[in-house]
Amino acid sequence: MLLSSPFVSPLPRVSPLLQVSRPAAGLRIEAAKQLTGRVVTTKADKTVGVEVVRLAPHPKYKRRERIKKKYQAHDPENQFKVGDVVELRSSRPISKTKHFVAVPLPPRDTRRKSQLLPPLQSQQADDEQAEVVAAAE
Repeated sequence: MLLSSPFVSPLPRVSPLLQVSRPAAGLRIEAAKQLTGRVVTTKADKTVGVEVVRLAPHPKYKRRERIKKKYQAHDPENQFKVGDVVELRSSRPISKTKHFVAVPLPPRDTRRKSQLLPPLQSQQADDEQAEVVAAAE
């Protein structure tokens, strides 16, 4: 069947090398669905106001500037206090303004890279020498 409308055209043939592969059925892309921010208000029941700060270039001067945006997040147990750092995960709309669920983050000290990686060999040697000196005393 041939369509003669000027708005409908046959699809151009695309080389198999240029085709975009789709992710497998079980995989999901979760880019930009998690935000990290600080709780600024807890006045409502089961809701916290979270301020997310990001850096973005200024449209004219191209210098990076801090942009703050406040989101309402669901807190079912009212566990967060003002000043807590939380992660916002997107969810189905809970109300007119709530589309995120607040999830606690571990304190910053426990997320350090040095604590996640094993100690270096030079650090192990220093620790062994300190133990030997302490035992000798």
